[in-house]
Amino acid sequence: MDDAGAGAKPPIREPKQAPERPELALRVLRGLAHYPKAFLAGVGDMTLMTVHTLGWMVRPPYRFRLLVRAMAFIGVGSLFIISLTALTAGMVLALQAVYSMRIFQAEGAVGGAVAMSLTREISPVFTGLMLTARASSAIATELGTMRVTDQIDALSTMGVNPIQYLVVPRVLAGALMTPILCLLFTFVGMFGAYLVAVVWMNVDPGQFMDRIANWVKPSDFGQSVIKAVVFGTLTILIACQQGYSATGGAAGVGQATTRAVVIGSVMIMICDYVLTAAMM
Repeated sequence: MDDAGAGAKPPIREPKQAPERPELALRVLRGLAHYPKAFLAGVGDMTLMTVHTLGWMVRPPYRFRLLVRAMAFIGVGSLFIISLTALTAGMVLALQAVYSMRIFQAEGAVGGAVAMSLTREISPVFTGLMLTARASSAIATELGTMRVTDQIDALSTMGVNPIQYLVVPRVLAGALMTPILCLLFTFVGMFGAYLVAVVWMNVDPGQFMDRIANWVKPSDFGQSVIKAVVFGTLTILIACQQGYSATGGAAGVGQATTRAVVIGSVMIMICDYVLTAAMM
């Protein structure tokens, strides 16, 4: 028995097969395919939100009290940050322009150069970015919190359309208040430029004001207002869409707010180029 046991060969164990894993290239392709899919899904959600908002915008009941409240939040609540940003932007522009133009002994043209820069580009873009940072983030957080706590579902249960009640007043307020804030930005920015150029750096005040009157046209203000309307409407609509579709509790609300600010800021820059190219 011992010899037989000693001569017996041990059973051959087959090696365990490793679990099948997708190839690296396949995983990379799946990862890359996620971004176009997410982009198209976002475009579709944004399109549906836009269509529903426009549809409910013209249907009664008209909630003027909510509109006034949203206008106060977006417009009046943003006065300080808009004024402070405009003052510093105008001062920096004037400072740079005076030092640059003194090389050519043309510092008298500072007023016109700063006014055109503010009116055509800086005022609408900076106003849109400030509203994105302040108002859009707050709106996305508010609607996202309402979504994850089932308050939006409660509105539907009570027979109130959430888009008409929550989105329409905010979008209208953004479209109405952003042009006003943009014009305020321009005038406060020119005041800051006047302080730096005329009061502190001794540029001739007559030449400063004369260049503004000769160079800046009413069409420049029209271009600024059109851009402001587009930027204000777009950023508030993006914030409403992101907050309205938020999921995943507190973390989802934070992600929706971040997306609202990032997407809104990027869309302002893209739309600024498109509108400028079309208007020029």
